[in-house]
Amino acid sequence: MIDWRGGFLGAWRGVHGGPMVTYGLIAACCLLFVSSPVAGLNPAYGTGDELLAAQGAHFHRWGVVPAELTGGDPRALLTPLTALFVHGSWLHLLGNMLFLYVFGAMAEERMGPVGFCLFYLGTGYVALCGYAVAHADSEQTLVGASGAISAVLGAFLFLFPRSRVTSLFPFLFFLPLRFPAWIVLIFWFTLQWLAARAAGAGPGVAYLAHVVGFSVGFLYAWGRFRGGDRVKAQAAATEGESQP
Repeated sequence: MIDWRGGFLGAWRGVHGGPMVTYGLIAACCLLFVSSPVAGLNPAYGTGDELLAAQGAHFHRWGVVPAELTGGDPRALLTPLTALFVHGSWLHLLGNMLFLYVFGAMAEERMGPVGFCLFYLGTGYVALCGYAVAHADSEQTLVGASGAISAVLGAFLFLFPRSRVTSLFPFLFFLPLRFPAWIVLIFWFTLQWLAARAAGAGPGVAYLAHVVGFSVGFLYAWGRFRGGDRVKAQAAATEGESQP
């Protein structure tokens, strides 16, 4: 997905100056990544085996280790929060930040800055804990903001289902196509659910955290904004939207 918002973006910036929490989260993730050994930019971490050791120690210190979290280690209780700001590669970081940028601003406007911040951190924590409980014996470290960002997608689906997003599909030669958000997000969720069923607890993408995050985000938005607030949110999102 590479675009959203339509005419709503101009109104949002004009009144509020921008989605500051969304931008702040993106900035925090990027700054913490480039200062970490994972980015490979700081020569102080060394090279070769020394760099790999520093990266492993970084992931273990700040990431979620399911066996430690479910085993009752007090220190591990904070790791579902710290892991939200740790990423495993440049591609991992950029992919997550793109999704947060695309969908975060409108969710932040509807929830308010404080509410959105608490929503992001809380749902991210739950998503990573959900994965840890399902793989309680795993020693693999879990990092990344995708559980929280999946929750943002779930909330967006409920609040703004008719908003249009531009998507690139590899099997269509990356042709940019505009679809209603509900089509894109349900398709994305289905892919995550199918992948989660096939995935194990080993290295790779933690699809189950995506499924848990998306579900929790959707249910939160349904519980808080069902009724009149949802209608207002959708009207704000579609008002003045440019037509093809």
